[in-house]
Amino acid sequence: MEARRVLITGGSGFIGGALVDAFRSETDVRVLDIDPEKTPPGDVELIEGDVREREVVEEAIDGVDVVFHQAALVSVAASVDDPVESHTVNATGTLRVLEAARRHDARVVLASSAAVYGDPDSVPVSETDPLVPTSPYGLDKLASDHYARLYHDLYGLETVALRYFNVYGPGQTGGDYAGVIQVFLEQARNGDPITVHGDGGQTRDFVHVDDVVRANRLAAETDHVGAAYNVGTGTSTSITRLAERARDAVGSDSPVVHTEARDGDIRHSRADVSRARERLGYEPTVGLEAGLETLVRAESPTDSDSAGNERQT
Repeated sequence: MEARRVLITGGSGFIGGALVDAFRSETDVRVLDIDPEKTPPGDVELIEGDVREREVVEEAIDGVDVVFHQAALVSVAASVDDPVESHTVNATGTLRVLEAARRHDARVVLASSAAVYGDPDSVPVSETDPLVPTSPYGLDKLASDHYARLYHDLYGLETVALRYFNVYGPGQTGGDYAGVIQVFLEQARNGDPITVHGDGGQTRDFVHVDDVVRANRLAAETDHVGAAYNVGTGTSTSITRLAERARDAVGSDSPVVHTEARDGDIRHSRADVSRARERLGYEPTVGLEAGLETLVRAESPTDSDSAGNERQT
């Protein structure tokens, strides 16, 4: 990182924590989070606060070169239950960050989502495909995505929106479809049935958090600002196949069983990453099999930690 100081909002979360780990040895890192004490330990400046609070956001962005905006309410189900809360955290919070960044002339790399596409007619999905979200969360991310482009076009602010597909990796504690990897691994380790919603034919593009960190790094340095980029692998895996791979990764003989399908479940999702490849130089490097191995290692006991505890972010 050439930037002398970066701000990571949501630095105590899964992806935010991975960014903290990646950048703190290279540059000055500041974290804004409602619970900053959960941030990975190290020489990091911590600010406690909410991205919806104007004064707090102003303080956090003052003096930074790049903002990695990760703070969000990430649950689709929670957004359906409380769309107003989802909107204020995700859309209004992003607007607060963009407005403060405009005043302080800081580049903003923000976490968007494949949820902006809704249920695509075909895959792979490119950035020019229809944007028809099917949840308040997806709509909030689309608003944030558009605001980032508008702030670039209208005010000249350097912005990059990264549309994450299904991110997974060590330190993850939940999620709709990427988080299910942890569930499958735990069920397999315990010898319990591995439960798959519906027929398991749903497909997802699972991208390892290390590749997401790499995409953020490239977005912080690119000249191709004012645009959105898919961050995935360009490959997809069925949920049944994922369950089988999780079982194999831990050497379990757990059966794969099917439960009721989830309402509104998107059938297929896969990223076209050609724009990110051509403009950012992004290339996914962690395949699913290797990625599962990182999770298995993270959960395995060591000589110094017989309980095998993983870092929570």
